[in-house]
Amino acid sequence: MDIEDLRFMIAQGEGFRLEFKESFSDSLNGRFYMRYGANSQQLNRDEIRDFFREENLIGFDDKINKEFNLGNDLDDDKFNRFIEITKISPVIKREKILENLGLLTEAYMKNAGVLLFCRKITKFFLNATIGCFLYMGNTKYKILDKKEFDEDIFSNYHNTIKYLMAHLNTEYIIKDGPREEKLELPEEALREAVLNAIAHRDYFSPANVHVNIFKDRIEITNPGGLMGNLTIEDIYEKSVPRNPLLFGLMERMDLVEKAGSGLVRMEKAMNEYGLGRPDITADKNWFQITFHRPELQMTSYEDRIKNGVQEKGGFRVGENAPVNAPVNAPIKLSDLQKNIIRQMRQNPTVTYDTLSDLFQKDRTTIKRNIRILKESSIITRVGPYKNGHWQVFL
Repeated sequence: MDIEDLRFMIAQGEGFRLEFKESFSDSLNGRFYMRYGANSQQLNRDEIRDFFREENLIGFDDKINKEFNLGNDLDDDKFNRFIEITKISPVIKREKILENLGLLTEAYMKNAGVLLFCRKITKFFLNATIGCFLYMGNTKYKILDKKEFDEDIFSNYHNTIKYLMAHLNTEYIIKDGPREEKLELPEEALREAVLNAIAHRDYFSPANVHVNIFKDRIEITNPGGLMGNLTIEDIYEKSVPRNPLLFGLMERMDLVEKAGSGLVRMEKAMNEYGLGRPDITADKNWFQITFHRPELQMTSYEDRIKNGVQEKGGFRVGENAPVNAPVNAPIKLSDLQKNIIRQMRQNPTVTYDTLSDLFQKDRTTIKRNIRILKESSIITRVGPYKNGHWQVFL
């Protein structure tokens, strides 16, 4: 039995006998032992599997997937997208391209190819999705919105970024030139964090990637801790991919760099925003990057709301404010209007009924205050009521 057979059997959970010795362990009478100094401890099958995973001897991405049918399950659009991005000649036959990429063995697709070219990822791996959650406040007490992305990993990545951008604040900076729109956190840093979670996660784990949006922070969490003896500081300089085949394909698509400089680019993007390095925590099973949401400067929404005054728009807004108030007059916001704006910024798809329940106000009162905010150019509705969203200009 060679090491490839052993990897496959461990990954499949099949019975086996170990007939070799290594410096770190012994096999005796079909049993496997781990040395601890002068003592040895017998390992069970699950412990052996875990050991080989931790040593990166079992590769999820390199394992063939006999459930994937090349003719029925491969999405041609996603394969052609890959060919276009990587500038591979489309003249070469598909099977030959997959073989050259190391994705096809004896007509079976490997898991890395399944992750990239499948129509729906949950048909093969229920855990390979990305779950996005928007919470009220700074705890998980109340979920305002949630979405699970379950296509191929490339589509899931882009949809996750769209979700983040739709639910984060945008700062409007007016200088000498045109108005500049600036997301509260650097988009490049968010992209690096999501890509890191996809590329380095443990796909053997039953858990999926989570993106949690709180009022004060963004948490991006993936199953799978640090590899080997790496520390958090090490990973700013070293790269040990858990999924080397998948990582190589993502590198071909210019999503990641082999040098492992993703965290360095993330830190650089944060510094250019005047923000500190995001918090990184990791243990044996989990890896998490936390971005602390800043209070926007310049035309700061929180500062304006805190004072109840907004100079943009030129209207005075109150429960009974006239629609045609004097231009350049300060805007006075009621507490209810401030709360409505906050909710729309946290959840742009929030409905009249949800706002009515949250603030214990009848639907007519909610609609009247929203109308005042719309007529004062503070908010606008983008798209139809059923599928559209609110945009806040403060």
